[in-house]
Amino acid sequence: MASVTQTPVFVRPESRLRRVLRRLARRRVSLVAGAIVLCFIAMALLAPLIAPYDPTKASFMLVRKAPSAAHWLGTDEVGRDVLSRMIWGARSSLLAGAIPVVVALLFSVPLGVISGYAGGVLDMVVMRVTDAMLAIPFLIVAITLAAFLGPDLKNAMLAIGIASLPVFVRLARAAAMSIRAEDYVEAARVIGSSHLRIAFRHILPNMLPPLLVQASVMAAAAIIAEASLSFLGLGQQPPAPSWGSMLNAAQRHMAAAPWMAIAPGAMIFVLVIALNIFGDGLRDALDPKRR
Repeated sequence: MASVTQTPVFVRPESRLRRVLRRLARRRVSLVAGAIVLCFIAMALLAPLIAPYDPTKASFMLVRKAPSAAHWLGTDEVGRDVLSRMIWGARSSLLAGAIPVVVALLFSVPLGVISGYAGGVLDMVVMRVTDAMLAIPFLIVAITLAAFLGPDLKNAMLAIGIASLPVFVRLARAAAMSIRAEDYVEAARVIGSSHLRIAFRHILPNMLPPLLVQASVMAAAAIIAEASLSFLGLGQQPPAPSWGSMLNAAQRHMAAAPWMAIAPGAMIFVLVIALNIFGDGLRDALDPKRR
């Protein structure tokens, strides 16, 4: 009787990234939101190619012209094409949504990790300062700092980044305090790993999921903050296009030219909603227990 030889089959375990993408793919609303965000990014990158007109060129022969075949979204109070300004304005908004969040992550996450892992006096001082900053509304902090630094898009982004710091410090600290009690962290201590190695080799990589979710939410808040600062004259300065400054100019012409406000207002609304929906989907994909 012939013997049957069984060959063991080794199944490669699914990577964490592939698992997250598979979970995210099940949430079609989140995928649509992510696609919308990518469309905005593409619009900002391709602005020189797809904008039909110079966004800063005025023409007093075309003042407040209604939408037409030549100007799909009409013109503004000095004859500039609203569609072109809307497309170029996406650059200011996306930069204001990305750069302040990246700056806040770079400075606040290491501080939060060290504070949560070390504890003691350092943790107490860091949290008292963080609590004091969180006691003041985010937008008020950004406006105050931008007014102090001066009206400019770079200063506005710096102000938004500083205002975002306490949110990420608190989140990183809470995650570090939770992770430091895990068995693999204790094992690293037993084998003699230094505190810095434990903090940045074992704790920091395992807190990325909540940080990524919070980053998407804060990017939406930063876009609103930049639009608010530009609306108040503290952000992007004319004639450079910005959705906030476009809304500022439109408020004086709402009765005669409502299209001046519709385009930038709709862009802010759609982008912020898309970022928040994508953030919710990313949270559920990274932590399926929360569904």
